[in-house]
Amino acid sequence: MSDSKRILIIEDDEEISKLLSVILRKADINTVIAYSGTEGLLQLQNNTFDLVLLDLMLPGKSGEELIEEIRKESSIPIIVISAKVGIEDKVQVLKMGADDYITKPFHQEEIIARIEVQLRKSQKQQSTQSSEKVWRGLKINPEKHLVTLDGQELRLTNAEFDILHLLISHPERALSKREIYEKIWKDTYIGDDNTISVHVYNIRKKMAKVTSEEYIKTIWGVGFMLI
Repeated sequence: MSDSKRILIIEDDEEISKLLSVILRKADINTVIAYSGTEGLLQLQNNTFDLVLLDLMLPGKSGEELIEEIRKESSIPIIVISAKVGIEDKVQVLKMGADDYITKPFHQEEIIARIEVQLRKSQKQQSTQSSEKVWRGLKINPEKHLVTLDGQELRLTNAEFDILHLLISHPERALSKREIYEKIWKDTYIGDDNTISVHVYNIRKKMAKVTSEEYIKTIWGVGFMLI
């Protein structure tokens, strides 16, 4: 992995933050550590990063508050690393705009693998391989990482963008959660993960602010389809 990548670690536990920094530097990734939500937000406002590793229980601003602040201005990938293991905690932060969620204690290999997935997505979005795709009032331009609906821009996270781009690439075809997950996350689908449903919920919510027309249909027992 290129050493030009910079990741912001927002974690108040000094041992964990330093461990994450060591793990990432071994993978040739530069790191900056912030020990509070307030410090993390200040870093993001004044510097450029490729990804954020974010704890939830932070002094200053909580991780949840920070996600809301970041998503007002940026689609930078956010991976939450938290000791909270409840499915409701994971669902909440994904709905707020996080791209992925890792529970503590974590494995070094998992951290690197999930970061690589998010960084590959960002690189793919910056490439010029794909042309603009149009479906009804929806337009997706992968080169500019731009989505518009009825002429209005939709601010999507990387995961939301990838899911919508996959759906518009196969309109009127039902895609299973397994197929969506394995194509985008490049990982084995466990089968009891709400990740896809939460991201689709977020996309629908953002679309609903622009139009009352339905674009994504749930195919019960299968997955989702662009209509």
